[in-house]
Amino acid sequence: MPLTDLLQDLLEDISNPRILWQALAIAVAVAVGMLLARIIRRSWLHEDTNAGAIRRIGVEGFGRVLAPLLITAGVWLAMVILGRHQNVHLLRVALPLFASMAWIRMVFYLLRRVFARHGQLGTALQTFEKVLALVVWVGVALYLTGQWPDIISFLDTHQVPLGAKRASLLAILQAIVSVVVLMMLALWAGAALEERLMRLEGMHTSVRVVLARLGRAVLILVSVLVSLGLVGLDLTVLSVFGGALGVGLGLGMQRIASNYVSGFLILLERSLSIGDPITVDKYSGRVARINTRTTVLQALDGTQTLLPNEMLITGVVLNQATTNKAVRLNTKITVAYDSDLNEVMALLARQADAVERVIAEPAPSVQLNAFGPHGYELELGFSIIDPEKGSGGVISAVNKNIYALVHSGAIRLGLPPQASPV
Repeated sequence: MPLTDLLQDLLEDISNPRILWQALAIAVAVAVGMLLARIIRRSWLHEDTNAGAIRRIGVEGFGRVLAPLLITAGVWLAMVILGRHQNVHLLRVALPLFASMAWIRMVFYLLRRVFARHGQLGTALQTFEKVLALVVWVGVALYLTGQWPDIISFLDTHQVPLGAKRASLLAILQAIVSVVVLMMLALWAGAALEERLMRLEGMHTSVRVVLARLGRAVLILVSVLVSLGLVGLDLTVLSVFGGALGVGLGLGMQRIASNYVSGFLILLERSLSIGDPITVDKYSGRVARINTRTTVLQALDGTQTLLPNEMLITGVVLNQATTNKAVRLNTKITVAYDSDLNEVMALLARQADAVERVIAEPAPSVQLNAFGPHGYELELGFSIIDPEKGSGGVISAVNKNIYALVHSGAIRLGLPPQASPV
């Protein structure tokens, strides 16, 4: 119905008391929809963390979709019921408005679940959301003004050549929309599957990552095949694409393909897991993520290094998680020649024992390295089992304990003449 006719009908309905029933129906639909959305959102969010972990996937974001969806359902139900007894022009205007709001928020939810799962919205995503909202509201305006059928007819009658065939603009737009929608649903389902798999504690981390990657790849492949079928394209075009991909691999994509294959090999053979402290060439740190093409290595200072997966397959990798993680540390001190060496060595060993992160086996030990020009040169050795937390703090704590002995006079440093202890 064109907007001019619709406005005229609405003006005629204003003088009719029955329009109050439509306004009341809209108010009730809004109130009930918002109330139900709040109840559902609170009931899901207040579930036990372990029992409701899967339900919590995107509940915070989906809560903004629930209200317009429920309101749209309420307005549609009111239009069906009241439409049997009176005109429902006001409801006919309200229904596409609330439906458009629900559709926009649903698309925003899917986009953020796929591309901003950690809460960080990029500028490109924000711009795309604004453009999408503008396009949807323009479409609603065209629908209400009655211009939509004319636009559909124009797009259907104008065709463009595609190789040996011709396709209408409407068919091309429908193809683009179907591909985008199915791909978005596939990516969203893949993200939800990955989050669910990563919560399974009884399964090895590498196996969970492999299953998540394979699941996402299968979903994307199915969405592409279904999209081609809906568009009406012959699936034999995939053979052409496969040949082009093979030529591309042969001409310059070997390294990229090698990194992808290496990523799956690393995950399948479980040689590395997320959280393992490793050293590759001159890079050391903890494995933060194992992506399809690269592995993210996070150093102790927080910096991240992207290592090609091929480097982890062909190079030498020191994995401290699969070997003895105990690391030997030491600190040196020179004591005066007139000190009781046995007593001083026992005192030094106890200072390392007093530090929390120093392990008891192998036990701290003190060695006499040399007879220096000013006293006995001793070396206190001790071990820690968590080197990924850093070693500077442990050495500092041991040195502080030794400083306390020096300050109290229990240990006298070997110093050159005219020098005084700390």
